[in-house]
Amino acid sequence: MKAIIITIGDELLIGQTIDTNSAWIGAELSKLGFDVCRAVSVHDRREDILSVLGEVSGKADVVLITGGLGPTGDDITKPTLCEFFNTKLVVNKEILKTIETMLSRRNMPMNENNHKQAEVPELCRVLSNDKGTAPGMWFEKDRAIYVSMPGVPYEMQHIMTKYVLPELKRCFISQTIIHKNIMTYGTFEAKLAEILTDFENGLPENIKLAYLPSFGTIKLRLTGTGNDGNRLQKTIQDKVDELYKIIPQFIYGEDEDTLEISIGNLFKFKQQTVCSAESCTGGKIASLITSIPGCSDYFKGSVIAYSNSAKSNILGVPEELISKYGAVSQEVVSEMAKNARKIFETDYCIATSGIAGPGGGSEAKPVGLVWLAVSSHNGIVAEKLIFGTDRQSNIERFSAAALNLLRKQILGKK
Repeated sequence: MKAIIITIGDELLIGQTIDTNSAWIGAELSKLGFDVCRAVSVHDRREDILSVLGEVSGKADVVLITGGLGPTGDDITKPTLCEFFNTKLVVNKEILKTIETMLSRRNMPMNENNHKQAEVPELCRVLSNDKGTAPGMWFEKDRAIYVSMPGVPYEMQHIMTKYVLPELKRCFISQTIIHKNIMTYGTFEAKLAEILTDFENGLPENIKLAYLPSFGTIKLRLTGTGNDGNRLQKTIQDKVDELYKIIPQFIYGEDEDTLEISIGNLFKFKQQTVCSAESCTGGKIASLITSIPGCSDYFKGSVIAYSNSAKSNILGVPEELISKYGAVSQEVVSEMAKNARKIFETDYCIATSGIAGPGGGSEAKPVGLVWLAVSSHNGIVAEKLIFGTDRQSNIERFSAAALNLLRKQILGKK
């Protein structure tokens, strides 16, 4: 079963809006067993929309379209769909009533543009939109299904979840597709692939392995296909168990686990606490930790000591230590971790000091250099790493490395 995704909107093509719809739709279709063979974005122009519809015609069982259904003049998807499906626009009384009720509840007057939103192609099956004013529209042509939905992500997701996905599941006898992610950190993609050569060569034909790297984290995705869901699930789990035996030192979680989720679970289990003392990461570590619900159980606070004076005045790092070794040094970052842990009275503290770039580096201390330290009741562990020259990438990598060092210390790993 093949599926194609079409997203409509000039804003997608000029970078003003990121196309998250295709990613979400693709993931959901994959769960049903569809092969998403193409995803394309096009202008809000009649000729472009007709062109891409003509291109995909006959090449997929399902075509899902988002965008171009708003109340303004530049939203031309509906009349263009009428042209493609050889039909005309008619007013749908139920949609019109829904729009009137919604606007009345907000004390907003009904205008001509709102009235136009109640117009739909006569041949379509209307999918009501409880989250907005633009409905979804279901068409069938040449044994293929076409569904047009609003571009607003939460409106599209609502229509997909309530109507489209259940109907597609009913219409198509699907093979089972199972994705299983194993999250790793601490090695390079090429090295990991080398370690897993025999494992990958030994996989059954119906199971594939993909490497998905991002800022030091490598997601190993096992994808299995088959007609027997229970048997496939067991085979996938057997392969996951093998990975835990081959690379236990790199695995920190499964599915969509992040490092911050992993350490949060560890702190909750151990009923311990943590704080951070950040320089080069500028609060990124604290932001990651506090993005997890329930983090107030274990995260007590952070000091962003960016300047040398802040390191001395707030964290109590001796000025002579900074003068002798420099702010980016094992001695200074260790002192930051030790003193912040005392201030917040936590079980652990993670500290960072580095050179994010693009300037500020030297031959002895290049851009991308970072010192990390974890202070705990077991003492202080420090680590020196060197990354690249891009500032934002470095901040992401520094933070991920710091969280991984913290994770290893919680687990008692070297």
